[in-house]
Amino acid sequence: MEATATAAPNIQISTNTQLAEILRIYDLQNKNLQNMKNKSISDRLKKIKELEKVVLENRTQIQDALYNDFRKAPLQTDFSETYPVVAESRLFNSNLHEWSEAHEVSTPITFIGSNAKIEFEPKGRILLLTPWNYPFQIPLKNLIAAYAAGNVVMIKPSEFTPHTSKLVKEIVAKVFPENEVAVITGDMAVSQEILKLRYDHIHFTGSPAVGKIIMRIASENLTSVTLELGGKSPTIVDETANIKKAARNIIWSKYLNNGQTCVASDYVYVHASKKEEFVQQMREQIKKAFGENAQKDGAYCRMINSKHFARVKGLMDEAISKGAKVENGATVDASENYIAPTVLSNVNTDMALMKEEIFGPVLPVLTYTDINEVLRFINANEKPLALYIYSSSSKNQEFITHNTTSGAVCINESMIHNSFPGLPFGGVNNSGIGKSHGLYGFKEFSNEKAVLKAWNAPSDLLTPPYSKISQTLVDAMLKFL
Repeated sequence: MEATATAAPNIQISTNTQLAEILRIYDLQNKNLQNMKNKSISDRLKKIKELEKVVLENRTQIQDALYNDFRKAPLQTDFSETYPVVAESRLFNSNLHEWSEAHEVSTPITFIGSNAKIEFEPKGRILLLTPWNYPFQIPLKNLIAAYAAGNVVMIKPSEFTPHTSKLVKEIVAKVFPENEVAVITGDMAVSQEILKLRYDHIHFTGSPAVGKIIMRIASENLTSVTLELGGKSPTIVDETANIKKAARNIIWSKYLNNGQTCVASDYVYVHASKKEEFVQQMREQIKKAFGENAQKDGAYCRMINSKHFARVKGLMDEAISKGAKVENGATVDASENYIAPTVLSNVNTDMALMKEEIFGPVLPVLTYTDINEVLRFINANEKPLALYIYSSSSKNQEFITHNTTSGAVCINESMIHNSFPGLPFGGVNNSGIGKSHGLYGFKEFSNEKAVLKAWNAPSDLLTPPYSKISQTLVDAMLKFL
């Protein structure tokens, strides 16, 4: 998903969604805000269950759409696109009644004669700006959370995945009336027009650069935002690690979706004593995963388009020209936007691929002897969305975890925290603002409203004219309460 900060006046939208249609839907949803707010939790869950049912009924169509957009294997689509939506639906159906209950707040003696609670109410109008790399999972998972909280929702999917975006629109229309949820398809001009409207919360998934633009636009109306961004998620493989297991898991993290995953292992720091073993295991495990030629393997998808292919190829070529050694891959086919699963060693931190998020199937491998040097490098850069540690040493695990900051840490595993029930998903500063999934998604789309009810107002004793009793009361509060 990409957007720009401003749009030209009187812009002509050359897509299937015209400005008048956007305004029509926006007006319908505005008029339905109170109805949605008053919709019971049971009624919201009925719709979410219906969405789950329709998703499962369209399993083959989802597989076809993702294959047509960037040759994602059907099995990969099942576990990385369809299953997360189904799992989120079931999580909400099991927990929403409890999550949405008002929470009583204890009453201190200072406020005797009153009680207080926190109620959850919907924020109102929600805009979901969703990306192309997981074009089915991300819009529908966030829709579930936003709808469960009682909001009306507009979804703008990416124009880079037309088959999947079209299917998302069709599935949503089967379940929700457009005055509750609507999908607006189209190009960047449509995004510009949508962003001119006022929302109560904007949820954006994409790059930090575009996230900054969205945040600036939202600030015009002091609209709250959730920004799921990215960055360079490091992986550390220490001298105690199970190297074979580490290589296998890193391959899963790096080459799933052709590396186009915000929490993919962006680069690896491996202890110098284990570097040769690690590189050899990477070669062997890549061959085991994708065969002799990944281009012919059905489990290996493609870069989303020629622009992103050229960007990643450029990073790889620049590193090789400056001395990086090709340990595996580095073959390309522009006609298919194909880049082989690539491992580069002899990489240094001055190379471009160590300065920007790679978002493709190229893995830089660096070595270290002093873990403090690695941590200094990580901490000198933007806080990552995730950090992965492969180690058999509890001491090393704790030292790295407690001396870095990241959205998440996985130890002896990569990436699966994204689907782990009960964990928040999100970054820190440049890698993201706010959290998603489950309870955290429900809260993100809700206003936690303080409600206090008083029978005998404590403030009566503190209202002018002040008396000796007032002074005695304040003295007692300062001394004892």
